[in-house]
Amino acid sequence: MSAKILFVDDEPDLKSLISQRFRKKIRAEEWQLFFAHNGVEALEKLKENPDIDMVVTDLNMPEMDGLTLLSELNQINLPFKTIVISAYGDMKNIRNAMNFGAFDFLTKPIDFHDLEITINKTLRDVQQLKENQRLRQSEAWAREQALHLQHGLQDLKKTQAQLIQTAKMSSLGQVVAGIAHEINNPVNFIYGNLSHVTDYIQDLLHLLHLYQQYTPLSAEIQTEIEAIDLEFMIADLPQILVSMKGGVDRIQKIVLSLRNFSRLDEANIKPVDIHEGIKSSLMILQNQLQTRAARPEIQVIEEYSTLPLVECYAGELNQVFINIIYNAIDALNECNKQRSLDDIRACPLAITIRTFLLEENSRVVIQIRDNGLGMTADVKDRIFEPFFTTKPVGEGTGLGLYISYQIVLEKHGGALKCFSEEGQGAEFWIEIPIRQTRSELDVI
Repeated sequence: MSAKILFVDDEPDLKSLISQRFRKKIRAEEWQLFFAHNGVEALEKLKENPDIDMVVTDLNMPEMDGLTLLSELNQINLPFKTIVISAYGDMKNIRNAMNFGAFDFLTKPIDFHDLEITINKTLRDVQQLKENQRLRQSEAWAREQALHLQHGLQDLKKTQAQLIQTAKMSSLGQVVAGIAHEINNPVNFIYGNLSHVTDYIQDLLHLLHLYQQYTPLSAEIQTEIEAIDLEFMIADLPQILVSMKGGVDRIQKIVLSLRNFSRLDEANIKPVDIHEGIKSSLMILQNQLQTRAARPEIQVIEEYSTLPLVECYAGELNQVFINIIYNAIDALNECNKQRSLDDIRACPLAITIRTFLLEENSRVVIQIRDNGLGMTADVKDRIFEPFFTTKPVGEGTGLGLYISYQIVLEKHGGALKCFSEEGQGAEFWIEIPIRQTRSELDVI
């Protein structure tokens, strides 16, 4: 049976490009392709073809954009997966797309080889999803026929939910690792050639100096020298190269932070440096912390104790850090709207991150605190509920802290607590065992 794939993009040439690139699969009836120009058309196509296996959508489209479409797709109870393709490869769009239910994320311009690999991988997951759906239906029928199977069926359902959650949580790490890889190749090319460019320019400048020293200059050449300010160019060009090297060094550090954040090569529990994960998360969110037109820089106060290596799922724990720090930044931005410039200067916005060992030295604690407006008792009591959010519609999914809670509690046998009062900021207490016991691994 052909796999049915719906492409949603307002680019007029996309249909012909996709059809030409994958014509062999179409002719072999491996794939059946559908096309829509915006989210509204896509929803109509899904109504007409409810057995579609996959939706590949752009983010920036007229009438209904990709994020709105993802929100609508979340309300449809059908076994399909969504891949987002967009030119906007920033962390905010990636995070929003994943929290809105996207299975994977690719950037434009489209690399058709990567697209085909991603489609094949997603189709395998959809097939598994359909098999799981059929299995759940069989389980429901079995419960009606034999009540004594109910307990076993509930355990199976919980296992399936954990598998689905694991797949969703790994998506962000996959996207970040992919971006780091794509950035790293051209940066290495630039970095590797900078030294050669520097040598060539030095040789050319030396040759130019010899010409000036031993060759009489005509009036026309002298006029051109003055017009282009040759002496300034000779003095400034080496400084430009130094600045370029500094910029490339900075990009390489960012790429390293992205790789440390994603940790795709560390899918199993292994000992890691918790501080490295925190610093990588801060590097990724650096742009959110810097000075903006209506807000000064958010200070980050880091108070780290000497900690041993901690056995954990490093990639998933990094996602906990970035979710909590991102929420703290949002809280401080909201607090800033209600304060004058003098108030902000008197009490600067700050996030304090503190780590230490508990007295028995069996667990590490990561405290992340902001000096924002704090929370009401009702909000604090519901903060870890799925889909609960205090943000306006379309700006938050209510999944970040819920997923973080599941990772800390269920995956690591730890604890995630929130302490907050109105006007006193908020503090999140993350507690992780240094060593994972056999009973905790069995629960996982």
